[in-house]
Amino acid sequence: MHPVLKPALSRLLSLLVLVAGLLGTFGGHAFALEPVAIARDDVAIDLLPAVDVYRGRGASFQVSTVPGSDGIVRRIEVEANSPTSSGDWAVFALANNTDVQIDRLIVAPNFKLAGSGVIWPDLGSQRIASITPSEGFALDRQPNPEADVFLVTLDPGSTVTFVAELASSRGLPELRLWEPNAYKDTINAYTLYRGIVLGIAGLLAVFLTILFVVKGSPMFPATAALAWAVLAYICIDFDFWQKLVPIMPGQERIWRAGTEVALAFTLVVFLYAYLNLNRWHGILSAFTILWLTGLLALGVAAVFDPPVAAGIARLSLAVTAGMGLVLILYFTWLRFDRAIMLIPTWSLVILWLFGGWMTVTGQLVNDVIQPALGGGLVLIVLLIGFTVMQHAFAGGGFAGGAISELERRSLALTGTGDAIWDWDVARDRIFAGADGDSLGTLPFSEMNGPARDWLPILHPDDRDRFKLTLDTIVEHRRGRITQDFRVRGREGHYHWVSLRARPVLGSDGEVVRCVGTMKDVTEHKKAEERLLHDALHDQLTGLPNRELFIDRLESIGALATTRPDVKPSVILIDIDRFRQVNDDYGIATGDTILLTVGRRLKRVLKSQDTLARLNGDKFGLILTSETDVAAIVAFAESLREAIKAPISFGGREIILTGSLGITGWSEGANPEDVIKEAELAMYQSKRLGGDRIEPFRPAYKTAGSGRLEMESDLRRAFGRNELSLAFQPVVRLEDGDTAGFEALLRWEHPKRGAISPAEFIPIAESSGLIVQLGQFALEEAVRRLSDWHKMTGDPTLTVSVNISSRQLIRQDLLNDVAAVLARFEVPPASLKLEVTESLVMDNPERSAQLLTKLREMGVGLSLDDFGTGYSSLAYLMRFPFDTLKIDQSFLRDDGRPQRPIILQSIVTMAHDLGLSVVAEGVETEEDAVRLRQLNCEYAQSYMFSPPLTPDVARRRLQDRSVGFKRAG
Repeated sequence: MHPVLKPALSRLLSLLVLVAGLLGTFGGHAFALEPVAIARDDVAIDLLPAVDVYRGRGASFQVSTVPGSDGIVRRIEVEANSPTSSGDWAVFALANNTDVQIDRLIVAPNFKLAGSGVIWPDLGSQRIASITPSEGFALDRQPNPEADVFLVTLDPGSTVTFVAELASSRGLPELRLWEPNAYKDTINAYTLYRGIVLGIAGLLAVFLTILFVVKGSPMFPATAALAWAVLAYICIDFDFWQKLVPIMPGQERIWRAGTEVALAFTLVVFLYAYLNLNRWHGILSAFTILWLTGLLALGVAAVFDPPVAAGIARLSLAVTAGMGLVLILYFTWLRFDRAIMLIPTWSLVILWLFGGWMTVTGQLVNDVIQPALGGGLVLIVLLIGFTVMQHAFAGGGFAGGAISELERRSLALTGTGDAIWDWDVARDRIFAGADGDSLGTLPFSEMNGPARDWLPILHPDDRDRFKLTLDTIVEHRRGRITQDFRVRGREGHYHWVSLRARPVLGSDGEVVRCVGTMKDVTEHKKAEERLLHDALHDQLTGLPNRELFIDRLESIGALATTRPDVKPSVILIDIDRFRQVNDDYGIATGDTILLTVGRRLKRVLKSQDTLARLNGDKFGLILTSETDVAAIVAFAESLREAIKAPISFGGREIILTGSLGITGWSEGANPEDVIKEAELAMYQSKRLGGDRIEPFRPAYKTAGSGRLEMESDLRRAFGRNELSLAFQPVVRLEDGDTAGFEALLRWEHPKRGAISPAEFIPIAESSGLIVQLGQFALEEAVRRLSDWHKMTGDPTLTVSVNISSRQLIRQDLLNDVAAVLARFEVPPASLKLEVTESLVMDNPERSAQLLTKLREMGVGLSLDDFGTGYSSLAYLMRFPFDTLKIDQSFLRDDGRPQRPIILQSIVTMAHDLGLSVVAEGVETEEDAVRLRQLNCEYAQSYMFSPPLTPDVARRRLQDRSVGFKRAG
């Protein structure tokens, strides 16, 4: 063959062999690899990037080798040596390009923290069962507890393909080719470091355990448990545990997961015990117990599924660190010393967990990080131990046994926070001092020295008392000092100081020293002053209350007996219809108005006068600045005008009036009597319509007692059947027939005879009996009406009953009317309820609602005394009345020509509004004729009939023939 063609044909043959190998690979066989070139001075080579891993290839594996020095690709078949082969294989190739033989170690560590993962982490195991080279015999395994190590020898210029039988499905976390001596030096270097760390961790665990025995606080066993858990973790991580406890192959994963669970468990226990979460935080305690219970269960689960247990433990460590940081910051904000002391250590815990997270997620993969994390964990426990010991020794040592009586008293004094006060009487030296901050504002430097040095810093009013107290103790040689003094503090303000001390006698019976304590009681004194102020002043207005008012009146009265120029007057002020303000606007608004009125009244006074709020809307005033009668009246008038000034509230103006009663101080009087006289005058002012000033008159006392007696008699009148109804006929003007009756209350007193309604109705209204009177009138009137309907057979016959203001504001009025109508089976239209114009105007909104509901029931409604109010026309259409009763003043002939015109206008207006008209007070037949001409339907007066008893009214209905005849 031609010499030039021979090399070309050789290369072509090699290429064909390579193509054949590739085609064989596509036919189901493995590809050949690129060999890793090895130089003589290489110390460690990372083989993992050059390794191909084949999964699930079974117990027999075929692969094409890397082309050798002759360029030929060969095929080899490898049988699994392990009976429990996973069917996973790894293939790599090494090339010795040097001219010498090279010995190297193939090292696959059983566990590598870097890249192990957070969830279902790789906890380590045997990685390589065996390695078969493409040339020669299987590689020899070197004894090593931490890694799978195989010795390989490469001839000069050789290229060898290696097939590794993988013993774990988790693959190869790391595969390196080490120079034997370099690998041995590296192992020895880490051995020294690991020994140091293990020694520190062991000593720390033992020391903290001993500390727990000596000091029985719960934080010490928790810290000791954490130290032992860290020691166990490091023993496993540094492969020292196998030297202590024999571990079967595959069990290292269980031990590693168990130590990680123990680490998570003890960290939670330490945080809980150190921060004293069990003392005040019940929810945190319950949550911690549940958490620890879960971790205990996780420790049991580590035996069955170590990766799951380890993954959850790692998550628990992260959550514990986060929640611990939140709790520590919260308690630090609350000034909790333990939390403040733990901040540096816990910051290191957070940093360690961050480094651990970067390591297990594969972001930090160098050889130093794993042992560094173990050393950092020991450093954390060391700092925790220092923190705990610092807290323990801060309490004053380890004395946990019995203490002497002197020590107990000293500790008790320290616990009170009081200052020590010691007066050496013989040397006249006072020592005063305090350990706490509660007395830090007191000038202790000025308090230490002779007793006379106290005088400049004491309040001027307390100096004599201080000197007298010390002199008395020394002179009498017995007793106790229990005094409160005011001492000027460093800031210039006076502080109340409570001094409690007792003398100490010498052998001669004389006082040699006086020893006790001082306490700052300024806040206590301020609280007493506030309580005293609140006891004597009204909380709403800040004015004196009734007790202080009586006390001042008594003092001024005593002064008036010795000084003729002092002539006090007492004025009682009551706001008219203030209850209506509360009903309309609410109690809060009423309080605001009372506060405004109190301020207005106070502005009228002079400094020597006294204004007080006695109760509710009642004010009392002691006037000493004015003694002349005219000046007193003028002053009272200014008070009345101050009350009447409009009060702007919510975009509207509220105008109030007041009833004033005035009385003077008489010699020999007592405050209660004077106030009673002013009250009687004030009540008289209210009876006369309010908004007026009424001086006291002696006759008011008799009237007041008579009023109380009449009120008592009225209460008993219901049970004695002294009340009755009279019925005044309402006549139909068209035919003179009786259309109905108006029911009028009558009271027949057993001693006084008949009492006018004008006399007992106001008493009933003021005492609240008016509701009971109204209920009586309603039931009696409807009962009589039912009887008359049955007798006459005329259901159109009506009866009118007057409604009081108390009844009109009660929601029960609707129920009362409905119940009475149902009980006596009376048509609703035959009952007419009469309401005066002034009554509905007291509360128009409330009245409109209630009257509308009554009208919906079918009950008739009459507007009584029409024309006597000030807003009849403006509000007439707002209320559902069906009858208008014209007041008798419009029928009275007083010579005024406009009266007939007004009467005609009222009747015409009522008809236009669809209302029936009843004229009251018809005196002559001419009036009746005129009313009939105006189409007025009904009339009611003594001309037709006076009020009749029920029996007379019944007989009248039987006759039904009254007409226009005068009642005889």
